[in-house]
Amino acid sequence: MTRPLVALLPGDGIGKDVVREGKRLLAHLEKTRSVALDLWDLDLGADRYLKDGTTYPKEIRARIESEAKAVLLGALGDPRVPGLEHARDILFGLRFGLDLYANVRPVKALDDRLVPLKGKGAKDVDFVVFRENTEGIYVGMGGQFKRGTADEIAINEDVNTRKGVERLIRAGFEYAKKNGKKTVHMADKSNAMKHAHELWYRAFFEIAKEYPGIEPKHVYVDALCLYLVQDPSPFEVVVTCNLFGDIVTDLGAGLQGGLGMAGSANIHASDPSRVALFEPVHGSAPPLAGKDLANPFACFLTIGMMLTHLGFENVEQDIEALVGRGIRERKCTRDVGGELGTKAVTDWFIDAFR
Repeated sequence: MTRPLVALLPGDGIGKDVVREGKRLLAHLEKTRSVALDLWDLDLGADRYLKDGTTYPKEIRARIESEAKAVLLGALGDPRVPGLEHARDILFGLRFGLDLYANVRPVKALDDRLVPLKGKGAKDVDFVVFRENTEGIYVGMGGQFKRGTADEIAINEDVNTRKGVERLIRAGFEYAKKNGKKTVHMADKSNAMKHAHELWYRAFFEIAKEYPGIEPKHVYVDALCLYLVQDPSPFEVVVTCNLFGDIVTDLGAGLQGGLGMAGSANIHASDPSRVALFEPVHGSAPPLAGKDLANPFACFLTIGMMLTHLGFENVEQDIEALVGRGIRERKCTRDVGGELGTKAVTDWFIDAFR
């Protein structure tokens, strides 16, 4: 059997710290669970950019697209590159260049004490957000006129295509169908963004007819944020646009214990055989980098998602269960109530996996 090629891109800040620990976990899984991967270390990020101006070379792009099955990205962002040129080229090159239109963000609390809501526990926080990943207001269309003057005008365009909206919504319904979920919520602002988000509203209910066993529910995104902090338990699957997905998933991370517990996948949902991008979503956190403070659990949970995508069955559920145990026994970093450093958490995790 061919070993799947997985590109490792630690990036910047604590991305390097957590991907290093992720490699240790993968090495252990190869020995104990026959998780055989061909790991390809990439020297890309702020350090490389500052050294020779390299961001995302064409030859690396071509090999990822033609040979790789997955990319594990640590984090991007470094104050030494205030314009984030390297991060933009790499992230957009992966997400847009590979047409990874579905950003999949599980929001699942693994222990009651991580849930900040009064009277709520882990059983109440278990949903998945499907965020459109290649359109919307983040495409960068727009401009500035009379910049720096009192009459300056700044415009960003919100781009929504029928194809892009439909395929993201369908990905959410397909996930619900596969995983026995009974509802799919769609969040928009069609009451204020009449043209762009009326498309979302119309497409959502049209596609819902293809899934008779799943109830479609519409909610304005501002109301969704209210409902999530009142009682997240009714939510199972949420589909939404790029901007709103960005906001809602960070709110969701707060419900599950913080960004150090949040993993993600960026996939071409209609063709799972294509290369996918997996990324813990805590960001690069430059002040914490290299200080043995970063929480590796988001990276471990992300690796679990990646291994499921690659066809390794049951490993993800074992990783998730052990992360939950680490939280309960406080074998974790300070951000989630423990006292261990990054490396010590991995030491415990690997030992416990045995």
